[in-house]
Amino acid sequence: MGIFSRNFDRPGPGVPKDQPRKKGAARFFELFFRDFGDLIKLNLLFSIVAAPSVILFILGAAPYMLGFYELNFIFLLLSLVLAFPIGGACVAYTYYITKMMRDDPSFVWYEFKRKFKENFKQAAPVGIVCAAFIYMQIIMWFQMYFQIVDGVYTGGLMWFVLALLSFLFYSMITPYIFMHYSYIDLKTFQIIRNSMLMTFAYLPRSFMGGLLGSIIWIIMALQFPNSMLFFPFVVLIFISLSMLLTLTWVWKPFNTHFEVEETLKKRQEEETENIETVL
Repeated sequence: MGIFSRNFDRPGPGVPKDQPRKKGAARFFELFFRDFGDLIKLNLLFSIVAAPSVILFILGAAPYMLGFYELNFIFLLLSLVLAFPIGGACVAYTYYITKMMRDDPSFVWYEFKRKFKENFKQAAPVGIVCAAFIYMQIIMWFQMYFQIVDGVYTGGLMWFVLALLSFLFYSMITPYIFMHYSYIDLKTFQIIRNSMLMTFAYLPRSFMGGLLGSIIWIIMALQFPNSMLFFPFVVLIFISLSMLLTLTWVWKPFNTHFEVEETLKKRQEEETENIETVL
């Protein structure tokens, strides 16, 4: 009989109520395999929101990418104009991944839409700045690629190091910014200031989170043009995967510093008590 005779309706041992969460790599792989479908949905939703800006950027930078050393600044400017919803999308998928880390089940589309609407306006300037930085990085990497002669990079080492360090710092600070938007009611200036302070206050975790979150993109940049074959995976999973790698390291200090889970738990208990009182 074997597998076909099993009774899947019979209760199993379950999960102990106070069982501690896994840590490090074990926690990452637990979340990755458990919520793989949600990560893909998040990635696709973000890709849809960012698509208009990205398409215009490609049109503006295509001549340069093809080696003609010309940029269409009209298309590049329009790509930044259409980047205004990217900030809200970044907050939405960062929030949902932290919900996964809190083991708080929910529906991807509902939570993404809710957080996007809540943070759409406030996070718009940050989204435009982030898009401008990424687009600038892409152009810089193409410039360095054109300076490779017979497999040897002939450009200045300073630009290569600057591109790496700036992208690493970007990957270190932006998760804190989007987590602030997700949970803390502050003005944008205060969010950026707090995020910079937390980046350096928890520097080892910030560094590891930023490094692991950016490693996929650095490898793709170093393997160009072969890395273009992985573009479908960028649309499908790479963005969510990078954020999950980063948040595996930086969510704990943020959660501990602001007591996010404890505050949400108390709020939920109060709401339950109020409902029971009414009934």
